[in-house]
Amino acid sequence: MILPLNIVSNVGQADQAANPLALAASGANPTDIATSFTQALTNAVSKTADSLTNAQQMSIQALQGKGDTRQVVDAVLDAQQSLQTAIAIRDKIVSAYLDISRMSI
Repeated sequence: MILPLNIVSNVGQADQAANPLALAASGANPTDIATSFTQALTNAVSKTADSLTNAQQMSIQALQGKGDTRQVVDAVLDAQQSLQTAIAIRDKIVSAYLDISRMSI
């Protein structure tokens, strides 16, 4: 059984129109559901990359003496949490793929 995938708020939440579960419940076309799921994953990856870039920029500014230590710590912790969430999502997708590939036809 494949459980629904929840995307954590700091990685990016799809709005109601782009939520695959909401589309499925409304009887939407499977192509629309696949597209919205792809968009949700793309948004999550994009926000994670932005978070990592922000943490890197804040760290460089701190090394140059231009950044506040508190802001650097917040940016790095946010980036760490985003990356851990992205890794957990990836692991769930790989696990679901492996479960599907083991099913008999």
